[in-house]
Amino acid sequence: MEKKKVITILILVALCAVILVFPLMTIKDSEFGGADGAAEEAIAAVDPDYEPWAESLIAPPGGETESLLFCLQTALGAIVIGFGFGYLVARKKYRAEEAA
Repeated sequence: MEKKKVITILILVALCAVILVFPLMTIKDSEFGGADGAAEEAIAAVDPDYEPWAESLIAPPGGETESLLFCLQTALGAIVIGFGFGYLVARKKYRAEEAA
């Protein structure tokens, strides 16, 4: 790959990272909830004296943060699955061409 293309790709990836991180760290008054909060409430109902032995290193601000992270996870999974299917289809196609 050309050096210019590699630099362009790296700049675009860095820009995507900035676009992703900036809202996560600047929006402070939104609500973050989900399965973790529900689990904490259920544990507190069972054992009110329970104290967690670990805490999050970074507490994402905002209620939409969970949705964003879920969407990113979904997109990454779709990319991996799509690449896998594409590879399998292309492999089958090129093997058929070599045999002919």
